[in-house]
Amino acid sequence: MEQPQRLFDVIRYQLENYPLEDMLTSKENGQWRKYSTKEVADITLKFSSGLLKLGIRAGITQNEEKDKIAVISPNRPEWLLTDFACQQIGAALTPIYPTISQHELEFVLNDAEARILFVSDKELLDKILASRDRIPSIREIFTFNKVAGARHWTEILEMADPDNYARIEEIKQNISPEELVTIIYTSGTTGTPKGVMLSHQNIMSNVMACKPYLPVSNNARALSFLPLNHVFERMVTYLYLTSGVPIYYAETMETIADNLREVKPTLFTTVPRLMEKVYEKIMTTGLELKGIKKALFFWAVGLGKRYEINHNMGFWYNIQLKLANKLIFSKWRAALGGNVQAIINGAAACQVRLLKIFTAANLPILEGYGLTETSPVISVNRYNVEDRMFGTVGPVISGVEVKIADDGEILCKGPGVTIGYYKRPDLTADAIIDGWFHTGDIGVLIDHKFLKITDRKKELFKTSGGKFVAPQPIENKFKESPYIEQIMVVGEDRKFTAALIIPSFNNLRTWAQKRGIPTDNTEALLQNKEVIDLYKQAVDKYNQFFNHIEQVKKFLLLPQDWTVDGGELTPTLKVKRKVVLNKYRKEIDSIYTPSGGKVDIESL
Repeated sequence: MEQPQRLFDVIRYQLENYPLEDMLTSKENGQWRKYSTKEVADITLKFSSGLLKLGIRAGITQNEEKDKIAVISPNRPEWLLTDFACQQIGAALTPIYPTISQHELEFVLNDAEARILFVSDKELLDKILASRDRIPSIREIFTFNKVAGARHWTEILEMADPDNYARIEEIKQNISPEELVTIIYTSGTTGTPKGVMLSHQNIMSNVMACKPYLPVSNNARALSFLPLNHVFERMVTYLYLTSGVPIYYAETMETIADNLREVKPTLFTTVPRLMEKVYEKIMTTGLELKGIKKALFFWAVGLGKRYEINHNMGFWYNIQLKLANKLIFSKWRAALGGNVQAIINGAAACQVRLLKIFTAANLPILEGYGLTETSPVISVNRYNVEDRMFGTVGPVISGVEVKIADDGEILCKGPGVTIGYYKRPDLTADAIIDGWFHTGDIGVLIDHKFLKITDRKKELFKTSGGKFVAPQPIENKFKESPYIEQIMVVGEDRKFTAALIIPSFNNLRTWAQKRGIPTDNTEALLQNKEVIDLYKQAVDKYNQFFNHIEQVKKFLLLPQDWTVDGGELTPTLKVKRKVVLNKYRKEIDSIYTPSGGKVDIESL
């Protein structure tokens, strides 16, 4: 069979080229349950047939007329089986984050006019039932787990009629690669969700372009835990399937460490916040060591911080690094299963120091860049060392063009660019001009090859003095501090730049306990003079990397983390600036009042 053109083609392609016993695998009742390629093919055929029995209209080519099927579930084989079943009859899948707010849930389902909904468990079913009366398009709801009083997804398989299997094959043959396959609603950092329409060709072009850049050899194995609702994990999933890579699903976000050791993957995707947490846990372990073991640990970390890619660090450094890998970094690799060849990072910028340290430890992080609207990858650092550069998001992928507009915005053209926003031709016209998609990101090309993102166009703000400040580089630098968990730089239309800081409470409490500072009352802890001095020193340290206008003049320590459930973070853990600005308006105002009592760097 020739290279797959539609997403559902990967089943037949894998069956003919890399038939697997463990195409999709997840934990069921404490045991790994494997779905072979043949079983996936059989199930999805029955699934498609059952959907037809339920009245899903097949083969509609007009985007707005296609029947929409929604899924709200963490990653599991049933998620992908649902995806395949929809595709094969020409329906469009609308994936929804399980953590979505009730208001946005109702908006998305009504906007998409979803007819059938699949949910993972009772908790998500209850969430839907609370809004059912306000979502008139939903005709049926099915669960993946067995829930009392609810219809189980396997009922659809039981509806399958072998007499219409030939019809399904005919429908598949008539589905064009240019047809809509999914509508993904972007959570975004501001505004109402927008339905991004992607075709088979959009996603498959990205799959085929990125496939040569990753180590997907015959012995590869992937662990999946980033949400399939996000196009990043979804595209990489189809890359795995096209390459014959078995996919194992982590049980929960809390069991990732255990699942890594069980599955021993060669590949996994992640976001920077998760890698930061891995690093913080490793460093906490190092701090608990004693004597020579502790000295060796931090000696190895120091070597990692100095690591440079595509640069010979010299004979003596190389000898030391080889020893560090044997004595120290081998334990890091073992903690991630022992077989990791590459970690693929997306969604936000990873700290350069982490890129250096993990790469020195033979755990290369391949950082890429893209948007839902570009299916998603625009550029990525390759497994091939010559095509990697720290601090950049790598070379542009094949088939995609990038140019930098006069105002610094990154413009993109290629087969992965969205066919438009669902029901919003006005937004489509604003975003795609003369074939060029306007990303909203500011960037530069280094050496005419490596793309570097410098900030979000919409996140640039101007102080009352008329000076522009790009918050993202400042925030990324400040998060290098082991005592800063989250930070948001503010100052639009204000006299100076300031910051909201959420401490890394585990590290802060450990530090405070060693100095006899009480830690049971968080509010009191953050008002302690020694603690404030600690953060002042951190701010002073990182301010030196920025010009006077960009430097943080005042900061405020906040007692609670920003979370997805709290509404401050997107599902990919990016800060929703508009939400934070509104939620902490009084606190921000107090920073800029003479009696605000907040920490003024220049006066301390």
